[in-house]
Amino acid sequence: MRAIVQRVSQASVSVDGEVVGRCGPGYLLLVGVHGNDTEANAVKLAEKIATLRIFNDAEGKMNLAFADLPSSDLPRILAISQFTVYGDVSKSRRPSFVESAPFEVGRLLFDHFVAELRARDLTVETGRFGEHMEVCLVNDGPVTLVVDV
Repeated sequence: MRAIVQRVSQASVSVDGEVVGRCGPGYLLLVGVHGNDTEANAVKLAEKIATLRIFNDAEGKMNLAFADLPSSDLPRILAISQFTVYGDVSKSRRPSFVESAPFEVGRLLFDHFVAELRARDLTVETGRFGEHMEVCLVNDGPVTLVVDV
């Protein structure tokens, strides 16, 4: 599995003009499922994301994880399924998505990943799997990482 992690001050996702998910200071995650991924990969990715230390401490260094932050009623994570993170353009200009998991496998593993984040007491909202979505975000930093497991 792969996640593009963007530290954001806010983010939202809309489907057909309706906001279906949002978060305030935290992460926007663009999550792709590889054809060889298993539930173990979803667990490992959730653990990695939950414990990333990319929030600034009092000295301005990226040193804090979610557990180090004050509690908040705002969702901390907006997770969006995005099979295109496994797009391959190495052989042409048109992306190939043959490494992405099939639709149902992708849905099951994405849902398992989200459930694992929630099991770690993180508030997570999502887009709608398989739908055309519009994503708005304010990247904080900017900080953007690619996390593969």
